[in-house]
Parts: sequence; structure tokens; C-alpha cells
Amino acid sequence: MSWGTELWDQFDSLDKHTQWGIDFLERYAKFVKERIEIEQNYAKQLRNLVKKYCPKRSSKDEEPRFTSCIAFFNILNELNDYAGQREVVAEEMAHRVYGELMRYAHDLKTERKMHLQEGRKAQQYLDMCWKQMDNSKKKFERECREAEKAQQSYERLDNDTNATKADVEKAKQQLNLRTHMADENKNEYAAQLQNFNGEQHKHFYVVIPQIYKQLQEMDERRTIKLSECYRGFADSERKVIPIISKCLEGMILAAKSVDERRDSQMVVDSFKSGFEPPGDFPFEDYSQHIYRTVSDGTISASKQEGGKMDSKSTAGKAKGKLWLFGKKPKGPALEDFSHLPPEQRRKKLQQRIDELNRGLQKESDQKEALNKMKDVYEKNPQMGDPGSLQPKLAETMNNIDRLRMEIHKNEAWLSEVEGKTGVRGDRRHSSDINHLVTQGRESPEGSYTDDANQEVRGPPQQHGHHSEFDDEFEDDDPLPAIGHCKAIYPFDGHNEGTLAMKEGEVLYIIEEDKGDGWTRARRQNGEEGYVPTTYIDVTLEKNSKGRIPGRSSYLPGPSQHSSCSSPKPRP
Repeated sequence: MSWGTELWDQFDSLDKHTQWGIDFLERYAKFVKERIEIEQNYAKQLRNLVKKYCPKRSSKDEEPRFTSCIAFFNILNELNDYAGQREVVAEEMAHRVYGELMRYAHDLKTERKMHLQEGRKAQQYLDMCWKQMDNSKKKFERECREAEKAQQSYERLDNDTNATKADVEKAKQQLNLRTHMADENKNEYAAQLQNFNGEQHKHFYVVIPQIYKQLQEMDERRTIKLSECYRGFADSERKVIPIISKCLEGMILAAKSVDERRDSQMVVDSFKSGFEPPGDFPFEDYSQHIYRTVSDGTISASKQEGGKMDSKSTAGKAKGKLWLFGKKPKGPALEDFSHLPPEQRRKKLQQRIDELNRGLQKESDQKEALNKMKDVYEKNPQMGDPGSLQPKLAETMNNIDRLRMEIHKNEAWLSEVEGKTGVRGDRRHSSDINHLVTQGRESPEGSYTDDANQEVRGPPQQHGHHSEFDDEFEDDDPLPAIGHCKAIYPFDGHNEGTLAMKEGEVLYIIEEDKGDGWTRARRQNGEEGYVPTTYIDVTLEKNSKGRIPGRSSYLPGPSQHSSCSSPKPRP
């Protein structure tokens, strides 16, 4: 099947068809261009989406820890890689498909124009040959008519008896001339006709088939190029499918990595304070003055007055015992993390020790490298001066000593926290038993003391039920001072149940630290509350036992007992 033989007379149709082919090629190129823009915009929007939802971490504390968060951030990373693959698709289409199509369309236009010009030239040449042949034919026809007229004139004169011989001879010469010219035009016409027939045969069997063949080949190449571009369009997508599949598999693995149990444990590890739950509130008996006799006298009045005051302070204490469920203390962040609950303090100290150990290992490796370099310099002085390494070695040794001191200090704090945490459970158990027979004392986390020296002693018993109440409840009379302390740091005491203090202020100790990091103290004006143990320097009195009855035990003066006279902090 050839256009030259089948479509020898369809030059205009082929002209339109080849133009349509180029237009279709350019239309497809425009389609690819718009697809590239879609891919680029899609990738850009995906990257903006990932950037919008990626965490902006400024410190290690803000790094995601929960498996659900880590899985989501892994999905964002995979989505970012997926966006990159969409960009690869766009680049591949732009280079392999769109760019190739535009270059080929330009070449195709040039080639088509050349072939059509050749066809038009061949057609013009054939038209010129036909005109020459037609002109010679018309001239031959005209000369033949003139020769025929000359012959008729000659015959008429020759048959006319009245015609002179000269006229006849002249008519004969005219006939011979016209006949000769007709013969020449005949030969010319025959030559032109032969030439035209030859050119026409050449035109329709050689020139036009060749031109149409070239147009056919050009159109077939255009079709092949479209097929290749279609394949390249699909290959651009298919090449990234394995990587996209890995991205999707990564998202699935991230989804499978979510562990609800681990997240729950992280919540516990993050927020566990290490405190024991608050114990039961004791029954506060406000009817004791009803059973007291008039013979109590001044003591009863004093007790009644003290009871009124204690009832108010007890209410304040009861509120203070619930401070764990309120806001966290807003004290300054201390180096030993004593402002944190025990469990969080232990974690922070352990993290700092691990960081210090890593720094120590780094400094030790640097020291070893410097010593090796120094040995090399000593053996080969031309390589360097060993003395030049001495300042660096000294600095490294100082860093190592400093890090070791820091590690030792933090390990001591950690041992203190772990020691207190370890004995809290035993103390809780024993104090629950002692609460049945002795007066219960509460610290901020609700644990009870098992110290027999702190058992409250009441006034001489007048009635049996008085002794029962005095043994079970703590707020009838204030606690005695068992020592004194000096504030090393200032403490705001914003939370209920805590006591604010200034640096250097001297307070009375009325209850020791039970392992929770808090000590109960009292000012000379009778105000009580809990203060951080690490904020004070404590001095306990060995002979301070029991409760001293009366108002004097609540506000002891320097002249009343030795435990409160001129307290001096230990050096």
C-alpha cells in the first residue's frame, strides 16, 4: 500500500492530512505539558502539606516519643518521598516526552514544507509541459485549417477557366507553404505531445510517488513517535512505581508500629511523680469541749482556744494535702531537679548522667588521640612539636575531671532519690499499722510517719474518751518543734499547704522529711507548712520528744526550751 499509487490524484487531501497530523502532535504535546504542571503542583502541595504538619522541634524534650506520633511523622517522611517521586515523573515527562515532541514537531513542519514544495514544483512543471503541448496542438490545428483553406483556394482557381496562370501558381505556392507549415507544426505538436506524455508518466509514476512516499514515511514516523511518546508517558509513571510502593509499604509499616501499650507506658513514665496516694483523712472531733469538766480551768479554756485555732489550721492543712492534684509548683528549676517529683527527678538525673558519660567518653578518646600524637611527635620531631599539644591535653584533662565530678555529684543525687523511693513502700506499710494505735501524721503525698518519737502527748486525762481522741487525731494541739532549719534558697510557696520562706530565714522543724522531698516547718508566729528539704539546712534536737501542752508549745520562745533558743545553722 503506497500513497503514490493509491492517492496519485489526492495532493490537496494529503496536504490537509499531514497538517492535521502535526496539529494532533502539538495537541498531545500540550496535553503532556498540562500533565507535567499538574504533577509539579501536586508535588508542591504535598511538600507544603508535609512541611505544615511536620513538628518544629527546638529541643530534645519536644521530640515525638509516642509510637502513634512517631508513626505519623514516618508517614509524613514517606509522603515527602512520594512527592519527590511525583517530581521525578514530571521531570521525566518534560525531558523524554514533551521536549522530544516539541523538537520533532518543529522538524516535521520543516520536512512537510519541503515535500509539499517539491510536489507543487512537479505539478507546475507538468502544467508547463501541458501548456506547451497544448499550444503546439492549437498551432498545428490552426495551420492545418489554413492549409485546408489554401488547398480549397488553389482547387477553386485551378478549376476556374477565367483565372490566370499567375493566380493559380500563386495559390499553389500558398498551398505548398501552408502545407509545409502544417507539417512543421505537426512535427512540433508530435514532439511536444511525446514530451508531455513522457513528463506526465514520469510525474505520476516517478516524481509524485516518490514525494508521496516521503510524505507517507513522514506521517508514519509521526505516528511511531506518538507511539513512543505514549510509551514514554507510561514508563515515566511505571519507573517510580517500585519506589512509590516502598513509600506505601513504609506507611503501612509505620501504621503497624503503633503500640498502644507502649504509649500507655510512656504516659506513665512521663507523668509518674513517685508519690504515694493520699491516705485517709482523720476524723476531726469538734465536740471535745463538751465532755470537759469545769475543773479543767485555765487548761480547758486554753484547749478550747487552741482547738478553735487548730480547726482553722486543720482546714488549711487539709487543702494543702491535695496540692498534688492542682498545678505544679512554680519554683525555680534547680540543678539537682529537686523541684520535680521523685520519679521525674530520677529520670532527669539518669538522662544527665548518660549525657555526661558520653561526653566523658568523647574527652577520653580525645585524650588518647592526643597522647598518641604526642608520642609520634616525640619519636619524629620533624612532624611537629610535642609541646604544642600540651595546652590541649591540659584542657582535655580539666574537662575530664570536671565531667567526673559532675557524674559523681549527679550519681549521689540519683542514689538519694532511689534510696528514698525504695523505702517509701515499707514506710507506707508500717505507718498504716501504726495509724491504728498512734496519731497519724501526713506529708504532702499522704504518707504516714512511723516515728514513735513524734507521737503526740496530750494533757493529763480526765475522761476515757479524751484519750481515744488524742490518740487518733492530730489537729487538737500543734506539734512540738523537733529541731530548726535555715533556708538556703528562697521558696515562693504558691501551692496550698506549702510555706513561703526567704533565704537565711530560720524556721522550726515540726515533722521530718518522709522521703518525698518535703519537710514540715513552722514560723514563730505559728504559721505552718511544707518546704522543700533541699532548700533548707536542718538541725534536729536529740531531746525533742512528745507534745508540750499549752500555747507555749505552739509558739515556743527562746526562754522556754533549748530546742528553740537561738537556732544556728550547722556549718
